[in-house]
Parts: sequence; C-alpha cells; structure tokens
Amino acid sequence: MKNMLTTTALIAALALPTLATADGHSAMDSDAQYGGNITITYKDDVATLDPAIGYDWQNWSMIKSLYDGLMDYEPGTTDLRPGLAESYEISDDGMTFTFKLREGVKFHNGREMTAEDVKYSLDRVTDPVTQSPGAGFFGSIAGFDAASAGGGEGLSGVTVVDPYTVQIQLSRPDATFLHVMGLNFASVVASEAVEAAGADFGKTAMGTGAFKLSEWTIGQRLVFEKNADYWREGLPYLDSVTFEVGQEPIVALLRLQNGEVDVPGDGIPPAKFMEVMADPEQASRVIEGGQLHTGYITLNVNIPPFDNVDVRKAVNMAINKERITQVINGRAVPATQPLPPSMPGYTDGYAGYSYDVEGAKALLGEAGFPDGFETELFVMNTDPNPRIAQAIQQDLSQIGITASIQSLAQASVIAAGGEADQAPMIWSGGMAWIADFPDASNFYGPILGCDGAVPGGWNWSWYCNEKIDAMAIEADSMTDPAMVDDRLKMWSDVYMAVMEDAPWVPVFNEQRYTMKSPRMGGADALYVDPVSIPVNYDYVFVTDVQ
Repeated sequence: MKNMLTTTALIAALALPTLATADGHSAMDSDAQYGGNITITYKDDVATLDPAIGYDWQNWSMIKSLYDGLMDYEPGTTDLRPGLAESYEISDDGMTFTFKLREGVKFHNGREMTAEDVKYSLDRVTDPVTQSPGAGFFGSIAGFDAASAGGGEGLSGVTVVDPYTVQIQLSRPDATFLHVMGLNFASVVASEAVEAAGADFGKTAMGTGAFKLSEWTIGQRLVFEKNADYWREGLPYLDSVTFEVGQEPIVALLRLQNGEVDVPGDGIPPAKFMEVMADPEQASRVIEGGQLHTGYITLNVNIPPFDNVDVRKAVNMAINKERITQVINGRAVPATQPLPPSMPGYTDGYAGYSYDVEGAKALLGEAGFPDGFETELFVMNTDPNPRIAQAIQQDLSQIGITASIQSLAQASVIAAGGEADQAPMIWSGGMAWIADFPDASNFYGPILGCDGAVPGGWNWSWYCNEKIDAMAIEADSMTDPAMVDDRLKMWSDVYMAVMEDAPWVPVFNEQRYTMKSPRMGGADALYVDPVSIPVNYDYVFVTDVQ
C-alpha cells in the first residue's frame, strides 16, 4: 500500500503547481553516538564508484553516501524528499521543473556546488561517450535524443537560471521524473574532478556526500571517511566505514560471530541460514525486509536459437521455480512476471508459464530443435548462485538443452551481459533487479526497454519491441491523478505483452535479510533500506564509542 500511495502522490504532484521543502532532519536519532568505524565485507571488489556508471547492489549504497542528487528519499522508506534542491516548483502542465539549490554545499575538494554542476552532471550521464547504463532514465528531458546521438551540445532542456537555480524542461509528461532525479545516475559531480581523473574517475570519486573516499586498495579494501563539511547538519554519525573485499561469505559470517565484522555485505550464506535462525542470539540480529525484487534468467534474443520466441517459451516452461526457491531455504516465492507482487501494476491472477517438461519438449521440437541444443549460462560466482545455476542446468537438460555454466565475478557477468553477442543466458542472482524507485516503469526501461539494449546496458536479453516501448511511454505520460488506475492497467498490459515475447524467465521474488553486529545502532529500516542497499551508512551508528 505504501508503494501505491507513493506513486499516486507523485502523479498528483506532477499534475499540479507544487512547492516542496525539507529540513533534512526527519530521520535524525537523538540516541545516536558520534564516532567509530564499522567494517562491511564483500566477496568481490567494487567495479566503480562513478555514479553515472555504477549500477549494481554492491556499489549502490556506497555511491549514495559519496554523492547527492537534487532529490533524495527519507531514510528507510520510498518517500521522496528534496536533496541538493532546497525546494522545487512544477509548472501547471507538469512539463517544467524549477529546482532551487541549497547554498553553501561543498564538494569534497572544498569548492561550492552550483547549478552549472547540475547541468554538467546531467549532460555527462546522457552523453554516449560516458556509456552510462542509466542514460535512458533521462529520456523525457528536452534534447535527450540529440544528446544521446552524440551531438555534443548537452541537454537543451536543462537551463542554468542563476548559480542556485536550474530549470529542466521535459519533451513529454513523465510521471516518474522526481524519482529519476533521486537516482544515483542524477548525482552531481565536480567537472574538474572528472576531467582530471579521466577514465579513472570511478576509482577516485568526488561528490558532496556524507562520506568521502580516503583509500581504495584494489582487491583488499575501500575506506570512506566522514565529510566534516556535509550539508546535512549532524550527519554522518560514523567517523569512517571500511569495506573489506575478497571475503568469502562463510568467512565473513564467522568473523561477524567473532566480533570482527559489523555487516556481511553479501548476506547470510544460504548454507548457514537455518543454523543462524535457529540460534536466538544470532536471529535477534537478523533484520528481514520486503523488497521490490525479481530474480530472472535473461535469454539473449540476438543469439540463436534464442531469437526464436518458441524456444524462449520452452525454456520458461522447463524451469522448476518451486525447486529453485528451496535452494535459498524458501526465502522467496516463485515469480510469474517481471514485476514483484508488491509493485503497483502487478497483474493479479496471471500464472505465467507453468512448469511442464513434456510441453516444453514439444514446443522445442516445433521450433526445429527436437534434440535440443548447446548453450552457455552465465552466473555470479557467489553462493547460492552457482547452485541455482546448476538447478537451472538440470532443468534444461530434461528438454535436451546442454548449458555449460560460466561462473564468474559479478563485474565479469555484468560486462558480458552488456555485450550483444557474449552471454546467451544469464542468471541474474546477486545482481537481480531491485527497483531503483517504487514505480512499475522501473522494471521496464533499463532491463527490458530499447534504451537499455545498448553496450554496457542492463537489458541483457537485448530485447527491443518498439510497439511495447510506445505503450510504456504512453503510460508514463499519464500525469493526471484521475488516471492512476488507467496508468497501472497500461503497465500491466506492457508486462503481459513482454511475457508473450518471453525474453526472460522470471524465477522468484526474494525477501531481504541483513545481519548486523551487536554494536550497530539505528532503526531496523536502515538495514533493509529500499533505496540504500544493503545499509544506509549516513544514518547508522555504533553504540560502543569510547
């Protein structure tokens, strides 16, 4: 219900002239202690800290703490609030957004952030030279088509009115635009830092966030230190955050139990989940939260035989989703469609492709592959994903498909998916889609829409149906609050049409479980924050500061 209300409120805001403000202190904790360091572990190193490029759950919350955008979210919620924008106004027709910036906000290098930086950052993320996987989110800004074609002039719809005012003109109504301004991709960066670092900007980082990067030893650790000049007064509470990489999840759990780690970033290893939950002391430190998540298998429509829709449908029918959920101790429910059940626009009553081995064999035969074929299944190498891939492999073998498993580091799987001809199939686990913002459109554009089917993008099925794209654009043009139900019905139609083309096998919708050390303080919602995954570092604290 919260997600429905958030979406409805946003649409209403876009339909009316609006003025919004926020003091930024609504989530401050009067019991918080200042100081201390926490240690977070990950198996894999971080690919990048460039907000225009980073697009996986591992670096998402890191980037949130290093950078800010015009819009933000109340910690632990999906409720929008102004960020670097002190206030904003929306024109009567919902096509012009005027953002008044906070004065005195400084980048980590000490320079004041201005409207020129906002324009630079939006121009940069939509410049094809940047190869941002999030460029398509900004498609409603006037001038996007010319900018994305490499015109070099930037977004004509973004205007610097004065040093503390930026105006953004849309080319079409967009019911999600304020959410887009809260995405990491819309983070404001310092042009001089980008130009000085060049291709290495993702390893240096320069934002206005609560923390700044003080160390990155590749393959070992990253250290964030407190930004003493942060514009949100009183934040952050912690002096520093250390991210240790190269840590196997089983080892990370043992170190947590020994008091050496505060949060295992990869979560509780599935093989240890039941053991942890059976121990009252450990279970008391596990926080469960719902999430707008779908785990799926992509079928690359550019690579034969997945260019044949009947082959893709046969694969959908061959996967035993109930059995796969047991691999993760039942911490999920089988998925029938791209949207998770809690997302507005989800199609109730749709059963999807039922598990039917004989039916799948027959359909594969009709498609011209009675004896099956050989292919590759790419998977992230962190447990339980290789075991899930083996279950998928076994299911496919029942209909004659021999799938060799390519178990790789997360960054390597992402890179393969971003190339049109490298990965026939990808199990998305560990990288599975968790909504960037709570709206049905977010499960389409970057991962199923034509704008996402680009080098470096996240549409790993390389699926592009221009008719469905047009439906999606029409749905997001419905900004009248009286048309909320019509908009959600159209999004339902979009996903049902996608399922007819079967570029995915939706497998399950997973719950989140985060485990923390006894010394960690802050509201539980900060540890299952739907926007800052897995932890909202700006607001948590430790209780044992000396």
